Amino acid sequence: DDDIFSSAFCENSEKLINVHLFALAAKYYSLSNLGVSTPLEDVLEALKGDSEGTTGIKPDEFMNNKKSHEVQVMSELVDSIANYCGIKQVIDIGSGKGYLSSFLSMQYNLKVYGIDSSSSNTNGAHERNKKLKKHWRAYQSRGRENLKSQSLEKANDRPVESEINCKTIHEELLNNASSLQNQDPVIIQDFVPCCGSTEMAAPETNTETEADLVTGTQSHETKLSEEVLAVLNLLPADAVEDFSSHNCGELCEEEKVQRKLTSLKTKARMSNESNLYLPLTSCITAETELNDIIADLEDCMMVGLHTCGDLAANTLRIFAAKPEIKAVCSVGCCYHLLSEQFENQEECHNQVWGFPMCQYLKDEGWCCGRNARMSACL
Repeated sequence: DDDIFSSAFCENSEKLINVHLFALAAKYYSLSNLGVSTPLEDVLEALKGDSEGTTGIKPDEFMNNKKSHEVQVMSELVDSIANYCGIKQVIDIGSGKGYLSSFLSMQYNLKVYGIDSSSSNTNGAHERNKKLKKHWRAYQSRGRENLKSQSLEKANDRPVESEINCKTIHEELLNNASSLQNQDPVIIQDFVPCCGSTEMAAPETNTETEADLVTGTQSHETKLSEEVLAVLNLLPADAVEDFSSHNCGELCEEEKVQRKLTSLKTKARMSNESNLYLPLTSCITAETELNDIIADLEDCMMVGLHTCGDLAANTLRIFAAKPEIKAVCSVGCCYHLLSEQFENQEECHNQVWGFPMCQYLKDEGWCCGRNARMSACL
């Protein structure tokens, strides 16, 4: 109840006096408790359907545990959204040192543009990306070995069940074999003529059948050869060209050219794959034109892991304004840096505020305040 939760604060000083009651109020008004958000597991299941996700290495090979967890969860969600929308280009807003961007490009083969306002971050991301490319094959091999060992451990955890299944199958086979042995004399006796013995009837029949098959095959091949020779005899002498060593040489040259073209295509593909992640330096605002930053901009999705302050709001504004951006996946942070339109009495009509964004809260003149924004960062 609102009246009960309001007693967590002092009426006169408006200071917090009951931390436990405040924690209960925060849990009561959380998004998950109010039913206005969808759990991540349900989102992934809806996006993937029956298809299996990409199995690869964990990012903890080249980043700390906290960052590894964030990148792994975020990248799986981004890849699922990209596959669902049928897009291969991703724009990482506020990419920093490129932890998420490089993992998306190398693990999920997405073409990622990482945009950050700090040139030092961009340069650091570029150097880090070059080092990652050198060791990525080793990381992948190690990851595959870990997956194999995990599969073997799971298989070893169920030895009793495997033994029971094998024993059951063995018993079924023995039972089937014994039943067939009991039925064989009756079946043969029914189909073999009375004048022949049971033991000799089956071998004679098999021998005759094999002889008939061999004779039929030989006669068929002879007939085909005779037909081919008859056709060749009707043709002029120069109508048929012999296959000489000269023709073999020409084919070898053609094969060399074909192999060279294939090699060039492979090198071009590998070159494109090696440049799947490109860090860029630019300050992103609500008025930013992505075409001015990315020359080959196509249908894409925008992502942001820890979009700081107003960057989260500007990411949503760009997504709403640009039709080529088909999806957005943003996790905000540093809410204490979020600009509020009604926090100060001074009004700046030309400024684009981080909060509020919706017209209803603007009409209400809603203001969170610094303390509330600081609490959101906890």
